[in-house]
Amino acid sequence: MAITQFRWSIRKIAYRSYASPIRILSLRLLLTSFCFGCGFLPEKGDTDGEQQQAQWLPSARLVVDTDPRLTIIRLRGEPLDSARGGHHVLLARFEFNPTPAIGDEYALTVGFDLGDMRTLKRGTVYTLGPPPARIPAYGIVMCLCRPLRPDSVRGSFTIVQRGIAQIIGRVDATLFFTAWDDSTKHATYRLRQRIDGLR
Repeated sequence: MAITQFRWSIRKIAYRSYASPIRILSLRLLLTSFCFGCGFLPEKGDTDGEQQQAQWLPSARLVVDTDPRLTIIRLRGEPLDSARGGHHVLLARFEFNPTPAIGDEYALTVGFDLGDMRTLKRGTVYTLGPPPARIPAYGIVMCLCRPLRPDSVRGSFTIVQRGIAQIIGRVDATLFFTAWDDSTKHATYRLRQRIDGLR
């Protein structure tokens, strides 16, 4: 009988220490710091674009279609097999200020040529832009403004999580543009937030 009561008291003490408020609080703090450190949650200074497109093509090439007559530029991924040099391509579209007010909303579409995904490490910051940047990047803007042609995208890209069918990353980039009708007029747009890609 005494042995049974002793075992029962040990179990009660063990349970109290396991379910103590201090342990639960420390676990919550650990999970919160983990999530903040991993880039899943917004960070201070992030832009507030709503991602509307999340396309991850595992074997393709990034194509930039330009029509100067209509001042139209499109980004798309053209499927290729790996034997023909296909790369991993990430296409994403973000909408900003989608409110009833007309004139202040715009959309940014970006395309990243990630190359061989097996060479990219999670948590490593890779440069975006023209060579010698690690990841070639292109961007276009759609807005109720004078037509703008893209110049370059410069910044960084970090892989936060990569799975079989989804890639989660963070982009911190500036998109540079020039007016189609006046080469002296320039515009820049910031994109600094989480970016997702789905197969």
